[in-house]
Amino acid sequence: MGGRPSSPLDKRQQQHLRGQVDTLLSNFLPCYRGQLAASVLWQISQELGPQEPAGCQLLHSKKLPRVREHRGPLALLRGHPPQWQPIFCVLRGDGRLEWFSHREEYENGDPPLGSAALTGYTVLTSQREYLRLLDALCLDSAGDHTQEEPDPLLETPVRFPLFLQHPFRGHLCLSGATGEMQRAWRLALQGGIRLRGTVLRRSQAPAARAFLEAIRLYRQQRGHFGDDDATLGSDAEVLTAVLMRQLLPELRAQTLPGLREAGRARAWAWTKLLDAVHAAVLAGASAGLRAFQPEKDELLAALERTIRPDVDQMLRLRARVAGRIQAEVQGPLESCLRGKVDVQLPLVMQTLLSTVEAELSVLQTLLTQGMDHLSCDLRRSPSGTRLRKEVYSFGEMPWDPELMQTCYRKAEQSRGRLGQLTAPFGFFGTQSLVFGAQDLAQQLMADAVATFLQLADQCLTTALDCDQAAQQLEKVGGRVLKKFRSDSGSARKRFIHDWLLCIFLPFVLNQLEPSCKAELPEFEGDVLALGSPALTIEGIYEDIVRGVLLQRINQEWKKALSASDVSCTLDDCSEAPWDQAGADVVTEAQRGTCSKQPGPGAKVQPARLLPPPGTFQS
Repeated sequence: MGGRPSSPLDKRQQQHLRGQVDTLLSNFLPCYRGQLAASVLWQISQELGPQEPAGCQLLHSKKLPRVREHRGPLALLRGHPPQWQPIFCVLRGDGRLEWFSHREEYENGDPPLGSAALTGYTVLTSQREYLRLLDALCLDSAGDHTQEEPDPLLETPVRFPLFLQHPFRGHLCLSGATGEMQRAWRLALQGGIRLRGTVLRRSQAPAARAFLEAIRLYRQQRGHFGDDDATLGSDAEVLTAVLMRQLLPELRAQTLPGLREAGRARAWAWTKLLDAVHAAVLAGASAGLRAFQPEKDELLAALERTIRPDVDQMLRLRARVAGRIQAEVQGPLESCLRGKVDVQLPLVMQTLLSTVEAELSVLQTLLTQGMDHLSCDLRRSPSGTRLRKEVYSFGEMPWDPELMQTCYRKAEQSRGRLGQLTAPFGFFGTQSLVFGAQDLAQQLMADAVATFLQLADQCLTTALDCDQAAQQLEKVGGRVLKKFRSDSGSARKRFIHDWLLCIFLPFVLNQLEPSCKAELPEFEGDVLALGSPALTIEGIYEDIVRGVLLQRINQEWKKALSASDVSCTLDDCSEAPWDQAGADVVTEAQRGTCSKQPGPGAKVQPARLLPPPGTFQS
């Protein structure tokens, strides 16, 4: 619990897992290759298509993604038997947690006692809740602790615990000295978990897009229609999660009965075994993907060379075949949408819309307060040192977990409602959805802050007195808010459209599987004659379904905006499938007030008014 001791797996078990990983890769990589080709074709078609006007008005922050480094003393349950031992913990900016025996070891650059990438973890701060989770891990012994050895968790109640739980890895049991320390660490750890989990969904690279599509198709081929949180993490971590889900029933059946421990000690032994299996699978998946990397790079370059000259011919062929397929599937598709999707689509859209609007409303309030605070502080105390400090604090707002929690909480509050609405459609990815909404808020805040700082740096000079400088900042703030409202409107629509497709597309494909998939082979001749892996009948068919579903979403979007009287530009806010038609309480320190302002004629020495040039650059 907290370290990574010698593996409990014997050589036979390790060899078996290597075979399982090899089988996974041999079945997955052909699907990945095909999606790489499709992704390159899609990207080239987007470049050659009609170019929309630039949608983003805010500058794009170059400081994402990261989390603020957090460090300090904690206690960790470790050793054999486990005991609470003092450690010094460090959360790195890339979302990796490290721990040392003493602060001096960290400061001297010594290697850590242990470390964990936070992908897939959940933070619990209730000891009772964590003990219930342990009991549920081994249901055959839940509630039976008569044969159990002394349980340090029960004998030593923890006042400020931080339990890091993972479905396939060993748990980390940490404890802070105070409630304030516990809260600070909880927010920091949650930021690291989100950062690690959304790395693929944030990426715009063709390979990332292809990988996520390949994972979806790989699981569909095995009967798993519907999205869940298996795609949290890097490519190797996602593959590991997919295989661990496949292996879990076998592990439970073959291994769980043989564990000698009882009660919660049995649950700990089970998590130790899972951790060893996860480590072995992750090592194999990472090695396999590294071995595939040179081939992937070469394949992407070759696809670019071969697809670009023939892209017009390929798109014409695709459109011709798509028209024939759509004529065949239109009836069953419309029937499915009318009977299954149309009733729930407005409810799901409205829930998503209200969630994002609540989050963005709090975000705008925080941004406004931050900009107002700078203007007020400039009038009140034009010290260069003080201003530099305030500018730094403003620039760090997107990475302040305590401050941003006031808007992150809005996304968390909708999780239960979204889960109830989407579960009937086989969607169980609400954690990914919530993370996506929080990522959206952080990106918009980072872009707005970067824009404000650059515009402020351009307009402020030492020739201005404090009132004139404050007035300039207020004008800049007004410009930034206009840009923020424009960008947030477009981002809101993109987010909602993308997640509605994630929720409903797999369900519709599953419903159409028996009736429509059997008709596809008769259309393969034209596509096979082209000889390019970028076009497949299955891909064209899914694009047709996606396009019709997107039309439904667009129609409902206009109704939702009309009903809620929300203004939003309907520019390029969602991914069109090819050529298819179609506030919480804020602390006083964060509020900032303008009391005790100097009079309008007050003058200040220019050298004391502003810090050196570049102060407002983030």
